[in-house]
This record gives sequence, C-alpha cells and structure tokens, in this order.
Amino acid sequence: MVEMKAPIKLISRCQGGVLLAKDRKPNALVQVAVIDPYKQHLVSQACTEIVEANKDPLFLTGVAFPSEYPASPETLVKLTVYDAKDKNQESSSFLGSATFSVGDLLRAKDEQLTLSLRSSDGVCAAGTVVVSRLKMGEMEEVDVDHITTDIPSQKCPLVCESAHHSCVDRESNPLTGPVFRNPVCKVYRFQTVDSKWMFVREQMEECTLSFSIPKQLLSLYIQEDMSRVQDLRELGDLSPHWDNLRKEVMTRYGGIISSYQETLAELDKITGHSFKPSCCKAQKSLEFIPINLHTQRMRVTCPKKTDAFYDIVTVGAPAAHFQGFKCGGLQRLLSRYEAEKKSFSTAYQCIYYSPEHTAKAQEVLSTMSLLQPLITSLADQLLQAAHEHSSPGLRDALKNLSDKTEQFVHTLKDELVKSALLALHAAQPGFVSKNQKQTPVPGKHQGQGGDQNQSPVQGLPGHSPAASVTESTVVCNNVEGSQTMTGGEGGLLQPKHQDSIPHHKEYDEEEWVSVAAFLSRTEDFKTETGASDYFHLTDKLFVVTQKCPIPFVSAGDWREQLCPLVTRLKECVMEVAEKAKRAMTFVLLQEAACSIPQGFLLQQRRDVVFSQALAALACGFVMRLYAGMQDKGFLRQLHLVGLVAQFESLLSTYSEEIGMLEDMEVGISDLQRVAFKITEAKTDELGDLQPLVCGRRDHFTVEVPLPQLVFQTLPEEIKEGKPLRVFPVLFNVGINEQQTIAERFGDISLQERINQKNFETLEAYYKSLSEKVPLECLPCFQTQTDIKELLETLGQNVVTKKRKNVEILWIAGTICRRLNGIRFTSCKSAKDRTSMSVTLEQCALLRDEHQLSKDFFVRALDCMRREGCRIENVQKNIKCRKYAFNMLQLMAFPKCYRPPEGTYGKVDS
Repeated sequence: MVEMKAPIKLISRCQGGVLLAKDRKPNALVQVAVIDPYKQHLVSQACTEIVEANKDPLFLTGVAFPSEYPASPETLVKLTVYDAKDKNQESSSFLGSATFSVGDLLRAKDEQLTLSLRSSDGVCAAGTVVVSRLKMGEMEEVDVDHITTDIPSQKCPLVCESAHHSCVDRESNPLTGPVFRNPVCKVYRFQTVDSKWMFVREQMEECTLSFSIPKQLLSLYIQEDMSRVQDLRELGDLSPHWDNLRKEVMTRYGGIISSYQETLAELDKITGHSFKPSCCKAQKSLEFIPINLHTQRMRVTCPKKTDAFYDIVTVGAPAAHFQGFKCGGLQRLLSRYEAEKKSFSTAYQCIYYSPEHTAKAQEVLSTMSLLQPLITSLADQLLQAAHEHSSPGLRDALKNLSDKTEQFVHTLKDELVKSALLALHAAQPGFVSKNQKQTPVPGKHQGQGGDQNQSPVQGLPGHSPAASVTESTVVCNNVEGSQTMTGGEGGLLQPKHQDSIPHHKEYDEEEWVSVAAFLSRTEDFKTETGASDYFHLTDKLFVVTQKCPIPFVSAGDWREQLCPLVTRLKECVMEVAEKAKRAMTFVLLQEAACSIPQGFLLQQRRDVVFSQALAALACGFVMRLYAGMQDKGFLRQLHLVGLVAQFESLLSTYSEEIGMLEDMEVGISDLQRVAFKITEAKTDELGDLQPLVCGRRDHFTVEVPLPQLVFQTLPEEIKEGKPLRVFPVLFNVGINEQQTIAERFGDISLQERINQKNFETLEAYYKSLSEKVPLECLPCFQTQTDIKELLETLGQNVVTKKRKNVEILWIAGTICRRLNGIRFTSCKSAKDRTSMSVTLEQCALLRDEHQLSKDFFVRALDCMRREGCRIENVQKNIKCRKYAFNMLQLMAFPKCYRPPEGTYGKVDS
C-alpha cells in the first residue's frame, strides 16, 4: 500500500429530504470509520456533533485519520448516519450508510462523490451524502447561499482530513520530533461575517519533557544532596554538640537521597509514556511528573490571508497531591515554618538564619565553585601568553584575571562569611572563651552591651533584631550533646536564646586574632605575616607587564617574574575558597539543624512542585522557540529582555484547592531561578536534540539543543550562549461552586494577593520590554487596543471587588499573546475547567482575529467541546468521554464556561 503525501480533506453533507424519522425531523450525526483493506475490519475514527431537527444536515466537526491509518488510494471509508434520540447519544437509531475509497474520490470529477445512503438491508435508499475533497490553503470563495438548510446557522459541511497530512507540518520539521508526540487532530469549517469559510485545525500533543525534565531534576537533587553530605563531612572536627547535629542532618539527607533514588528507579522503568493521566495525580512514584501536560495548537486558514496559529500549554496545577493539603500548601507552610524556626534554633542551640541568609550562603558557594576554577584557568592563560610573546594576549588575560579576582574578593567580603567563620571557630573542639575561664557570678546579669552587640547583618531583609548576647552564648554552641546548662556555684549559666549572627565583639582579643588571619585575606589579601599584599596582587601584575618591553626581549624572564605572583594568587584563592566553603557549609548545617524535621519535608514538597512547574515551562519555551525561529523580532526580544510565561489558574480558594494554589504560587515563583540557553546539537539525532537541565536548587539552566543548520541562523548573542530569561506570572480566578462558597462565606485574599503581585510583575516586564525592544518587534493583531491600555484595564480589574471576575484571565491572556509570551492554562487536573477555558479562548480568537460569524460562535464552541481535542483529552485521562461536572456545579459556573448538554456527568477523575 502506497501512502499518499497529498493532503486529503473530505467535505460531506446529507441531502435529499428522505432522512426523516416517522414523526419528526431527525437529529442527525455521522460516525466515520476506516476499513482496513487487508484485514477487512472497521476501525472507528470519529463522530460529528448532532445537528438537530434538520432534513439536510450540515456538520461543523471534522474527522482526522490517525497516523496508524494513513490515507491511500486503497483506503475505504464508511459513513454511518444515525438519528440521536437524546444529546447523550445513548439512544440512537440507524438511518443509513455509504462506503467509498479514497481512490474513487480522487478520480471523480471535481474530486466530489454523491453516494446513496443504504438502509440496514443494503437495498433501500435512505437519502444521499455528498463527499468532496478540500485542499488546505486553497479556501473556496463560494457563496453559501446555494446550501439551503432549515437553520441558517447550520450551513457548514463535515470536513475530513487525513492524519498523515494533519501531522505533516510537525513531522517534516526537524525541531519537533524529539519533544512532541502522539498528535490528536480535529478539523472544522466555520463561516465568517462576510459569508466566507475559514478552515480551523486543532492539534493536541504530548510532550516528552513530562518525564525527561523531572528525571534530570531528580538526578541533580541527588547529586546536590550527596555533595552537601560530603561538605558536612569535610567540616572537620566539631564539638560533641555540633557533631551530633551534623550526624542527624546527614541522616536526614541520606533519607531524601534514598527516596529520590527509588523514585528515579521507578521512573526509569516506565517506557513509552509521555504524560501522566489525572487519575494518577496522587501516585507517589509519579509525584514529580506534571499532571496531564499537553500542548495545543489552533491553526486558522482564511481566504486571501496568511495562516495564523495560536499555541497553549495545558497542565494540572503544580502541587504535591501525594503529600496532601490537610495543613495547606507551600506558601502557608513556609510562612508558618519561618515563624517557628527561631524556637527550633533555641531547642537545637543553633544560630537563627533567615531565608535571605541561607540563600546568600548558597549563592556564595555557587559563585565560588564557578570563580575558583576560572581564576586558575585565567592565571594559566596569563603565563601561557607570556611564554608565547603575546602582548595583547597578556593584557587581555591580565584584565580578565583582575576582574574575576575582584569579583571573587567582593563575594567573600560579605558580612555573612565573616560571622560564619567566627561561629565555626567557636564550634570547634576545645574552644574556651576568656570569660568562660572566670567563675560566673550566679544571678549576675550578663546581657549588657546594648547596641554594641548588634549583628553586622541585621540590615538584611528577613533578619530579626539582635537580642542582647551574653558571653555564655558562644559557650552554649559548644556544649556536650544536648546537656542542660544550669546556674549555680561553679556551674554554667542558663543559656540565653541567640537569634542573631555572632560577631567579633563576642570573643576575646586572642580568639579574634586567630580568626582574623583568614578574614584579612578576603579584606586585604594579606598573609598572616603581612609580607605580601594580595589585595593589590593583580595591580602588581599590571605593573610587571607595564615594565615589560614590547616586543618582549626575553619571554622566559617575564614568565619567571610572573610565576611567583601567579602561584601565590592561586594558592591564596584556593585557601580562601576552602575556608569560606566550610563557613557557608556551617551556615547551612545550622539552618538544616533548625529545620529538623519540618524543613526537610518542606524541601521535598518544594522539589516536587518545582519539578512539575519546570517541566511545563520547558515544554512551553521549546514550543514557543520552535514557532518563532523565523521571527527576527521575537529572537531579538528573547535575548534582550526574555519572555513572559503567563499561567492561568482556575482553582478555587476553598478546601483542598487552597493548598493546591499555595503550592502553585511558590512553584511558579521558583521558576524565576531558571534560565534557558540555546546550544548547537552534536548531531541531528533525536537523542541529541533533547533539552538538558544543569545546576542546583538555587539556579537551574535548561539547555535547548538545535540542529546545526537551524542554530547558525540565530543571532550572535544567542549563539554565544547568553542566558535567556523567563518571567513567570500567575493569575487565578476560581469559577466553580467552591469558589461561590469562598466568595460568600470564606476568604479570597490569597487570590487577590496573587493577582495584584503578578500584575505588578507583568507591568514591570512591559516597561523593561518597551525600553529595550521596538514595539514593531511584537506580533500584529486585528484588535488595535494598545498594550498599555490593556494593562490599565487589567490593573483596574485586579483591584475591583467582583465575583468570579474572569475578565482578569481574558485580559491577561490577551496581553501575553501580544507580548510574544508563553500561555499556560491550569486547573486541578487540566481536563475539565481547563477544557472550557481553552475552547472559549480559541473561539474568542476566531471571533476577534478572524471574523467568526456571531451566529456561529456558540455552535463552534459547543463543537470544540463536544468533539474536539479537549474531549479526547478527557478520554485519554479517564477512559470516558464525559467532563467531570454535575448540574449543580454548572449552575455556579459563568455561562461561557458551561459545556454542552450530554457531555458531562459524574465520573472518577
């Protein structure tokens, strides 16, 4: 059997006036099936919508033949017409059928067939059906007046499209193969306001990143935690108290590592799947996988106009369903945890570090891990340039070395590094303060010092004011195990709670001097003896090169002069980095000790939610990148500013969905820590075109490889590996019956705060974009409303007290498309409320951008919901073609979000 490469689309209509039931006009629908010419069995393909009470029915809904049954001349197609007694299609009677081959259609005059519908006995004629071929991109300019029906709004034929062609755009594109798969296609013909026809195709696909991104993240989480455990081991000898805490923290990390390794092993066993159905959302082995992640593209072909397409990503709200929402979601849990962490620090006799401090410690560790090898490499380049008699190379290497060394010094001069070094010094075995040697006087007040004891990092956000600190505070950080310190004659004082970072005034002069030797290297880059001025070492290197005659008289002489300075610099950087690394590790140890056990559970929850969110974002970014490869304005915007990623959520602010929304808010916010980078693929093999993730929890980079020929067309800034930013924003409006309860009797402040905060982010993004990129780079739309005006309207809606104000979602979505952004839509499972939103948005785009006739709007909406890609999504998830709504729920929905009768019911979702 030879597959046909030409597109095949079939238009059919029933006519003849004989399709009549005994006492009424029929409610006609057509089932389309393919007959395998070799195995001689029917394979059901699709079903049209019901056209009610019409003797000459015309259908909007089309049929797409899947790739496993591509159209060929031998392909047999059977059309069966039924009279549906009700909209549930549960009771219907056979009216007639007709069979034809694709070859017959192609050989027919004008590629049109008129077939007789035969009754069940195969003898009696029951009317006729007209089947004709429509060539995509060659829209007919026909006037529709000659198509007579009883209901004018039903003047549209059935469109059938071969699956081979419906997927040909993706299959012939080398970019889409490695990421998108298992397409589902639906086609329609709708009438415009000027009585022309537009051709519309929906295409929904799964994304391989649903599994590949979480699996890569799990590997990185395991690697990072194993590295943290190793860092804790390398802290050296600690006092018994701190050593016990270290062991407990390492045990907790070991538990997480083991759990993640088990999950990764389970995911590695799964093959062939590209999405997680909604019925598995609470399955532990799949908790890192996004729920029901799909892409959807609507392509529109209109007469005398360029084709347009509109993309959207649908995904279940990123949330930890397996862990549940009994105590709320991440946003609430993290707030409560930070409030309680100070009391944890008292119980574990630790120093309290705010989230900003721990984030700073992670940033210092990350920066050092990048800069130390870079400085070493630049130092070697400097010596190599001297050896090669390269004056420009010498100066360039020296300048780069100076810049990176200065950056290195600046990082380590942070007050947190100094304070952490003091705390680590006090936690080592045998530490005894000068005041500890004196016998404490019982009852004597030790908390004097007032403002003199203020922490050097108190100005940082999130840091609580320092309490008065006694000399005995340091001692309590070095107690045996968890022994209680009691007052009394010859005994130790009861320890006071310390919630601030220590500084040198808490130690005697001798102790400070022993630590200051290291600090001086970060401040002045001096050795303990003060013999060499390391702070100005790079300046000395400049002086040496300035003394060099150019061209060199003797390269060996200058290399010899540079070697001692370079060697001292490298040794100093190595020593400084090692001590600073231990100091920051000690900060993280104290933060982890204060976190037992709640902090570790929260970290796991955050990892789960972030994994789902990143998989969705990576899918959307790749889809948007592939679509914009030929758009120079888009590529310019991409590297100069970045893209906005707009997440639309339909979750309610009541019951469990509050917890889901709280998880989602944190997960989407954490996407700010992600950057993208475009790379050139090693080969054009599909495996080499898969996006890769690298980094650690404080910052991840997603590398998107492109084929060599495609990569060469990119702007130089992107080819050079410039990090590409994404600005995630989240807007939520609940629409179901639970939101009705929340609005009348509950609390919707979470939704209001999220919308206000993200509106400000979106407004700031537009301001930055308008300053750096000409607005001509943005896409053109038929609606001429200025983006600034749309933002003003959105801002007004965000602060307006209005129940179920879905205009917030509509306007935010419009702004996102106008800004070349990435659109996401979510609800709990991305199949029911999400389907209502996606289909509504698609029909609104057809109305606003392609002049869809107002008489067709509601019917087009019902067709997409009844027989389009979204009902297929429901079928994929729960094996049932019913949206999970009941009549009571739908009474609370805004009218435009209600599905057509017969498409919903009580199902397990």
